[in-house]
Amino acid sequence: MSRPVRRRHWVRLDNASNIFPATRSDRDPKVFRMSAELDHEVDPALLQEALEETFERFPLYHAVLRRGVFWYYLQDSDLHPVVEEETLPSCAAIYQPDRRTLLFRVVHHRRRISLEIFHALSDGTGALWFLTDLLAGYSRRRFPEEVPPRPAAEVEARPGAAERPDPPLAAVGTHPGAQAAEEVHELTTDSFAHYFRRRRRPLDPEQDAHQEEFSREAAPAVLTVQEADEPLPEEEPVAPADPAAPGPARRRIHRVRGTRTPDHRTRIIELTMPARPVLGLAKAEGVALTMYLTALFFEAIRRSEAGEPDARRAHGAPTMAASVPVNLRQFFPSTSARNFFATIRVEHTYGHGDDSPGAVARGLQEHFSAEATPEALEQKLQKLIRVERMALARIVPRPVKDRLLSVINYANNRRLTVAISNLGRVTLPEPAESHVGRMLFHVSAVRPQFCAISHDGQLTLSFTAPFVQTAHVREYAALLTEAGIEVTVSAARVSEDELLEFGT
Repeated sequence: MSRPVRRRHWVRLDNASNIFPATRSDRDPKVFRMSAELDHEVDPALLQEALEETFERFPLYHAVLRRGVFWYYLQDSDLHPVVEEETLPSCAAIYQPDRRTLLFRVVHHRRRISLEIFHALSDGTGALWFLTDLLAGYSRRRFPEEVPPRPAAEVEARPGAAERPDPPLAAVGTHPGAQAAEEVHELTTDSFAHYFRRRRRPLDPEQDAHQEEFSREAAPAVLTVQEADEPLPEEEPVAPADPAAPGPARRRIHRVRGTRTPDHRTRIIELTMPARPVLGLAKAEGVALTMYLTALFFEAIRRSEAGEPDARRAHGAPTMAASVPVNLRQFFPSTSARNFFATIRVEHTYGHGDDSPGAVARGLQEHFSAEATPEALEQKLQKLIRVERMALARIVPRPVKDRLLSVINYANNRRLTVAISNLGRVTLPEPAESHVGRMLFHVSAVRPQFCAISHDGQLTLSFTAPFVQTAHVREYAALLTEAGIEVTVSAARVSEDELLEFGT
């Protein structure tokens, strides 16, 4: 008797994910890492048990990435993850086109548990849901006597517990987008297609009004991934016309240069500090934390390069530009663990007024606050979806699309000084909350980048770059110290001389 053949379910990559497999390389494997430091040595056996439990609750993480003629797609698999002791460099490549592997790994080293993910699978919010459940499952096993009573229904309501499609069908009616969202096929839905794909208007006006109301309400605050008082960044600001200023064609975006690491591994430096006084500095300037940290980065770049001869300065005042991802779940409710974000670009041109960090931060804040609305984001993303779904775009073979996306990605990188990502303050369920100290977050980098995350009253900024030089991070730490912030520096995979340079 022949064995029944199991049908493999699949879903196409969403709008935000297509860029990652097309542009991955040895220099930039498109991997990011989240870590948690415990107050004890990790027990690998208990961590494996917790991983198996969490893995079963996240069908998305069962997927492997496959290549089709016209697109990439996620396909479910029978593979199972295995906890490993950390031996590879941070953010080492995960996806390999010639191998069928899961798109994430869980590693441990002494007191640290780390989750690494290929970015085509999930974004920072979705990964944080997975890591939160993993830490919760591990802590329940390690400290069973500290587990507080909790109704089973509360567990099932957590994002990722069953990876419900977004939003529930009863909440938005029966329009085609909602029906498509219910077709999850053991993988989670594409929130981009649900919210931003052009679709027919419902025949019932009351249903249309209810749909509009749902699309504007805030997502449930199940897990804090951003400071509550921090608004979202906006699209690229348009500066007021200045006859004396160079025109847009002559504007020079400042890019950090340096000597690349010999083996292409990412250089990582972590700055840890108390979160409350840094938030106080941002609030004193009347800005969100992300914009304050961005302004400090711009100033650190200026300081680190102030004494260097640079012929490019003759071409006019430099413009610093930053890319900031926006968690779309804050405006468009979704429990999907897949990528659901938009990337926003902000900038400041020096030499045309007050260039102090506080003034720069206020300028960035003023610019993006004007555009931080669901309407602006929706309009932008609908345009991207329409381009993706054009008939010509559909019939172009995937290798040609990959080449085009690589060219676009290269051009976009040349228009950036730094990329930024801030996950905000994280709260874990007990007993994990009591046994986890610092949490960390960083990404592989083709350009300088920094990521922010806070837990247990500690804010950690992780700076990554493909270069061996670290002067801009040293200046960043100096700026914080001058402002009265106590900063601890940790530099990974650097020589003794480099550690002494930071005074550690």
